[in-house]
Amino acid sequence: MIFYDITQELFSSVVFPGDLAPSFERDKTFAEDGYNLTNLSLSAHNGTHLDAPRHFVGDGAAIDEIPLGLCFGDCVVAELSGGVTAESLAPYLRETRLLLRGDITVTEDAARAVASSEIRLLGVESQSVAPPDAPAAVHVILLSAGVIPLEGLRLAGVPEGRYTLAAFPLKLAGSDGSPVRAVLMREDA
Repeated sequence: MIFYDITQELFSSVVFPGDLAPSFERDKTFAEDGYNLTNLSLSAHNGTHLDAPRHFVGDGAAIDEIPLGLCFGDCVVAELSGGVTAESLAPYLRETRLLLRGDITVTEDAARAVASSEIRLLGVESQSVAPPDAPAAVHVILLSAGVIPLEGLRLAGVPEGRYTLAAFPLKLAGSDGSPVRAVLMREDA
């Protein structure tokens, strides 16, 4: 079995403009206290993370309410570039989980195609599935249709193809998102 860790390291991760940068503080140290204890400060959308519908849909499901089955199972890694359109996504619209490698922007047209397809989880390498200067529309289209964005992936070195994905959120009751440890797996070739 081959494993690909496709997660950003949290404390050095890219932060969406305006979001709180993750940090930590050593509350207790082994040298002084006989054990280590770390306090964390972060946004639910730092590093590699899942968005819950509640992120852009007022009465949408919170992260602890999304089906965990979406976070584990068969997926496809596909490389695209530039503005992703409905046409460029056409070969993948029957997949349940799709991870897009490359410097891409998901257009509203592409988001509508995904929303009406079989895709339930859409992963991207950027910190937002939507254009940074206008994040709302794409998020609303996807999240209103129950499509969960998996953002902040690191797919360099991962060949295109089929994998098993595991990307479980923390159980943060009522939260609009959660950091994840995202891993791709596949049998040796």
